Amino acid sequence: MATDWTAEEISSVMKPVNEIAQILSAAGHEVSRVGVRHDLRWLGAARAADLIFNLCEGINGIGKWEDLVAATIELAGIPATGARAWTITVCHNKSVVNALLESAGLPIPRWVVPRGHKVPRDFPLPAIVKPSSEDASVGIEQSSVVKNRAELEARIAQQSEAFEEVLVQEYVDGREFAVGFVGHTTLPISEIDFGHMPKGSWRILSFAAKWEKGCAEDVGSRPVCPAKVDRDLEKRIIAIAEAAWRAVGGCGYGRVDLRVDPSGQPWILEVNPNPDISDDAGLSAMASSKGWSYPELVMRIVDHATAAAHGKRSVERLAAPARARKTG
Repeated sequence: MATDWTAEEISSVMKPVNEIAQILSAAGHEVSRVGVRHDLRWLGAARAADLIFNLCEGINGIGKWEDLVAATIELAGIPATGARAWTITVCHNKSVVNALLESAGLPIPRWVVPRGHKVPRDFPLPAIVKPSSEDASVGIEQSSVVKNRAELEARIAQQSEAFEEVLVQEYVDGREFAVGFVGHTTLPISEIDFGHMPKGSWRILSFAAKWEKGCAEDVGSRPVCPAKVDRDLEKRIIAIAEAAWRAVGGCGYGRVDLRVDPSGQPWILEVNPNPDISDDAGLSAMASSKGWSYPELVMRIVDHATAAAHGKRSVERLAAPARARKTG
């Protein structure tokens, strides 16, 4: 948590932590809540755990430190829920994950990382300008979408002052969907209904839409799950989302966000490992549409992480004699 966070912001972050702790306690597990800081004092408590339910989203409000926390847990060999450190790190850099997904032959809207604030003259407009290494819609607002070169250059300059790297991506108009994953299960498709957005607004999930409850953009962008799509489109959306999740080595739980343009072509917008799993978040709504209660979602995440850890240990035990013979 950042030192300047308000009591309301801290309460919002701690709500899912406390809810999940209660669910695990009710299931008979001994639970400790451990805060993560740079000093690594938390690592001793983590080493003593049979399993870490990893809800870290950064340190001191800096999201990219989540990558290193996951890597530290992985290096220490402690079983944990969610995606591996490599997946989290790759997906936290939009230019890297875009390049990876493109190399896998998946549909990505045209994008560029401007160097010296320069973007090719033939780059399609409108476009969206966003931080390359942030998540949770940080840095995304209505003015992020630009429709001419003057707006594009001004927005790049403004964002470059606030963030280390900026990404410019073609704006795809159309329906927005999300596909969630828990373990080996693909959850029902969710859609964002932008039908009540303020007049003249771009159809995007801005920071305000996600985090400012009751604001016009929040009210105007409502999730619908399961999404109302025909069977053919459903198959194509799921196939592309599953391919994207595999391409980043996705495991544990995650979500892939897509847009479908007026011609019916799905385009990948984001791949989100370890997304918000609050009881009112998108992944929870997908799980509910699958018929899972919120406690069942939490316990399925735990069960998958436990099974994965046991499987890894079994492989290591089987491999150990072979290594011993080789080195002997």
